Amino acid sequence: MGFKSYVLRRILSGIPVFIGLSMLIFFLARVLPGDPARLALGPRASDEAVQSLRDQMGLNDPVVVQYLNYMAGLFQGDMGISLTTNRNVAADLVYFFPATFELITVGMTIAVLFGVPLGIIAGQNKDRFEDNAGRLFAFFGVSMPAFWVAILLQLLFAFYMGWLPATGRIATAPPRITGLMLVDSLIATDFAAFRSALAHLVLPAFTLALAPMADIARMTRSSFIEEFNKDYVHALETSGIPAKLIAYKYVLKSSFAATLTIIALDYGFLIGSAFLIEIVFAWPGMARYGVTAILENDINAIVGVTLVVGLVYIIANMVVDIMYGYFDPRVRYGGDE
Repeated sequence: MGFKSYVLRRILSGIPVFIGLSMLIFFLARVLPGDPARLALGPRASDEAVQSLRDQMGLNDPVVVQYLNYMAGLFQGDMGISLTTNRNVAADLVYFFPATFELITVGMTIAVLFGVPLGIIAGQNKDRFEDNAGRLFAFFGVSMPAFWVAILLQLLFAFYMGWLPATGRIATAPPRITGLMLVDSLIATDFAAFRSALAHLVLPAFTLALAPMADIARMTRSSFIEEFNKDYVHALETSGIPAKLIAYKYVLKSSFAATLTIIALDYGFLIGSAFLIEIVFAWPGMARYGVTAILENDINAIVGVTLVVGLVYIIANMVVDIMYGYFDPRVRYGGDE
């Protein structure tokens, strides 16, 4: 199978997954306790007003009809009206998602840049001090609650040392183009805004990065050690090839497949972690918007946020599958067998 055919096949395979996910999310949201129309109008609203709003929202239709109407609107960019903001949920997500995307992308970049080298160092020094220190870091990185780490970092670097801002996203925002403050500030050549955006990102991004960094380091170490024990590595060593060249040119490339999977899963996981982090750091992102929607039983917003989270998982795994096929042609040809 050619690489282009492989990519197309992987993209098409994501469509039924997304449809199934949308059905599950939509039907689960409809069984949540509470009446959205009653919550929107308040406890003093008359029954006639509540029923009228339910008719407008389509809540009196059969659930299957509601789902089909929702999907028809979704493909036209209409995700329904949010009961908390009185705006189209799609417009809300377009506004809030860039902040969350920027946060989790910077967090994952930190996790990969530190996690992979830590895993390599631990794998090269199995059962030595470096390995034991790496395993200890991985244990604490996975075990420590993210909100607790966030509060500790705020107390230390924001309140005690005063090096970094404790909350918020930027001091003075540049003109909004992409919604990504780092990108928009560079486009506007506003380097003061860029420094401010970067400073506000450090604490929440590092907090988000801690758990996936530990995961990536642990998986890289395990894969590295397993690959190092294979016969071809021993053959390379006996041929006199330098150890560093073997480690970084041959072993790392062959052992990186499992790490790629962890990176993809952790990237989707970061959106879930961002719910707590955005609350602690007062970060104006989609996760914080989702928390408000849950507290207000805002069905359309809940479905919209959850669909975006699920879509991120699907795309992340799709990208990993494509990367597998690019780096290892056996994966592509195995798909036809």
